[in-house]
Amino acid sequence: MRRLRSNEKANTRELQTNFARSRRMARGGRLLLAAIVILIFPGSRAMAQETNAAASLEGTWEGLLGGRLRLVVTIHKTSSGDLTGQLDSVDQHATLPIEKASLDGNKVKFEVSRIGGFYKGEMNDKGTEISGTWEQSGVPEQPLSFKRSAGSKPSQENATKSTEHTPKPLTFPLDIVIPVAPTAFKADGKWHLVYELHVSNLWKWDCELTRIELLDANGGQKPLASFSGGELDGMVLHPGGDAAQKSKIGPAQFAVVYIWATFDTLDAVPASISHRVTAKIGDYPEGFSVDIPSTAVDRKPVVVINAPLTGEDWVAGNGPSNTSAHRRALIPVNGRAYISQRFAIDWVESYPDGKTYQGDPADNRNYRAYGHEIHAVADGTVTETKDGIPQNTPGAKSLAVPITLETIGGNHVIIDIRNGLYAFYAHMQPGSL
Repeated sequence: MRRLRSNEKANTRELQTNFARSRRMARGGRLLLAAIVILIFPGSRAMAQETNAAASLEGTWEGLLGGRLRLVVTIHKTSSGDLTGQLDSVDQHATLPIEKASLDGNKVKFEVSRIGGFYKGEMNDKGTEISGTWEQSGVPEQPLSFKRSAGSKPSQENATKSTEHTPKPLTFPLDIVIPVAPTAFKADGKWHLVYELHVSNLWKWDCELTRIELLDANGGQKPLASFSGGELDGMVLHPGGDAAQKSKIGPAQFAVVYIWATFDTLDAVPASISHRVTAKIGDYPEGFSVDIPSTAVDRKPVVVINAPLTGEDWVAGNGPSNTSAHRRALIPVNGRAYISQRFAIDWVESYPDGKTYQGDPADNRNYRAYGHEIHAVADGTVTETKDGIPQNTPGAKSLAVPITLETIGGNHVIIDIRNGLYAFYAHMQPGSL
């Protein structure tokens, strides 16, 4: 079997993997950054400040990196007064949290620590454009300018605020569930729980998540992990929506909180978890907290699989991390939403100069990964194959075929490796099966 690196996305079924090996290979991810591609890695807590009252960094800004990579930066102010935001790499379907954003006079700065990125620029007098440069680990400095999106400039605070104030809620107005109980697994010498909270606002007021604490449901009030501020905001997604402040859930709205908790040992992983969720309801001055019902944790040993590829300089792109496009690919099938790609990886191979190709980047055959054999990660039974889908052209805006549930994985093979686990090999060369 041979692999095709394309712009399609895989519709994989969930598979527990040997993340210790995957993460070791992922450490080479910085090599890819010699190109303008932005990859996703776990990051840190966000914090920001704004010092210029005459202008505002809040709003949505659009830019073009390297002449072809579309970027959208969204900045907003939290209820605590901090600036936070996100960077959307439109063509890569990737979203990254922004940290340490500031506007000092007309000087603009922000960091995207998960990819070692730093932006600095100057805002014009009208507050409509920012001219500056983008720096990224292992990549030469590149010019990058942003223009404020039409209608994105924030209105003056309280200028249009309703005179109706939020009464004290009769009860905590959020419905919070864990759709899939987490399974503990080991990677890089640590133990991890990766799961989601589905949050629905059942009231008529905005509910802003201000803190989520992970608790041992079998005793002890000391949080095992705590998320707040910009870090929490970067963990929230509104499926089908585009809220500037992700942690704010409007009336009758739904949001997903993506959680990745890490522990030093298996003994530190609780047998059952609960969460204390704190939220600000409308403009009511006091916050409210609730401990949601407990959920059992699966601590049985997970299946360990072999590597699907051989050779050197393989890089785990687009996962596994808490912000990758795979991690957040919540897709409804037959009336229920699944994240079948929770731990999916796009494997790419780099050259010594850090690039994944030589020559024309629009030619698939110029990529080092092109033509490599793919190996079964475990014994099993082939349950599905798909071949004959034409190759996409890297960087092209149009696709070879429309994206459907049948074509989203490209040319692919699915193998049942028993006990309800499947290995999905996607994006292969046409005619290679």
